[in-house]
Amino acid sequence: MHKTKNTESLKAGWRRVKFGDVVQLSKARCADPLADGVERYVGLEHLEPGDLRIRNWGNVADGVTFTSIFQPGQVLFGKRRAYQRKVAVADFSGVCSGDIYVFESQDASKLLPELLPFICQTDAFFYHAVGTSAGSLSPRTNWTSLADFEFALPTVVDQERLVKLLIAAEDAQSSFDEAERIAEKLRKSILFQVFDTLFASGADEISIFGTDTTCDWREMSSVGDVQMGRQLAPKYKTGQNSRKYLRVANVYDGFIDTSDVGEMDFSDAEFSTYRLRPGDVLLNEGQSRELVGRSAIFRDEVVDCCFQNTLIRFRSGSSVLPEFAHYFFQYCQYTSRFVQISKQTTSIAHLGVLRFARMKFPLISLDAQKSVVSAISSVVQAIPELRNRASRARLVKQVAGGGI
Repeated sequence: MHKTKNTESLKAGWRRVKFGDVVQLSKARCADPLADGVERYVGLEHLEPGDLRIRNWGNVADGVTFTSIFQPGQVLFGKRRAYQRKVAVADFSGVCSGDIYVFESQDASKLLPELLPFICQTDAFFYHAVGTSAGSLSPRTNWTSLADFEFALPTVVDQERLVKLLIAAEDAQSSFDEAERIAEKLRKSILFQVFDTLFASGADEISIFGTDTTCDWREMSSVGDVQMGRQLAPKYKTGQNSRKYLRVANVYDGFIDTSDVGEMDFSDAEFSTYRLRPGDVLLNEGQSRELVGRSAIFRDEVVDCCFQNTLIRFRSGSSVLPEFAHYFFQYCQYTSRFVQISKQTTSIAHLGVLRFARMKFPLISLDAQKSVVSAISSVVQAIPELRNRASRARLVKQVAGGGI
């Protein structure tokens, strides 16, 4: 997006225009949407950042005070908290929140309606919207400011070419985003199916993905080593024998974030005790009810790394695969089983190393564990690739739209 007004930098036939010269703000209103046969309404909460499709909406019959009308093909732009980048193209008619502007092309022979949403998705447009917003808690931009936004308007022929490229990239991004959502649902579906079955099986022999096994419920401490991390205190930060360590802020659902790794002192004996090994499963000991017990497998992302007492380490024995243990811990977090045994304050739930060590673990045969790990891991491994492909399609949109 060009920020200079130097028209010499524009391509032949292109011209610099103000947003308000080629786009108009729809002021269509409806005093009684239900009486006028309007069925759907859209609020800011229904618009997803970066997604041009409206995938969710509310029913007017359930009660709504919105009166701004929108029609298929018009562009909906969230004027409140514009930094959230909420832009969508309507594919149905309805009413929308007063915090949403409804845009349309003034003249399709000058600005193709299909190009308008991509103009609204450019970085320059969002920077302008954010920069012209007022209000501290809930900043809003206004039409007068947006109408002053300047951009390079391509020729109609170039617009047609751009629209084809941008729509193709948008479709690709949307497809990969949808595939990622489906894969994530499949991951959890398999997870719930496996461990729901184990909880319901009792001592009976069962078949898991074609592998026959029994389930022996053992205390966690009998199938692996359970340990709380090292306490953090000022006296442990002298700079001598400094070692890197992981804490609760580093452990996410299924991965370790190493962007901010702390350091403190460990004696040789302490380093031996608290040093992490590849395959160790780390769980958040104290978190909100929704996040307590969140876990990830340490893969030696940080060499010679230890862990703090905000984390519990589970080091599996020979009868348990680390991945199987991690998937069981995910199941316990998603189904609030960790919450049920936690000591809770107003906002924080503490799992506690002793309570965790006494938890029952579903010990099944290693072959059955391998079947479970293979089924879930195949889906887990596909998710980052789908996310990367969506990102590449998003980049194509940014590059293609960047010259506007």
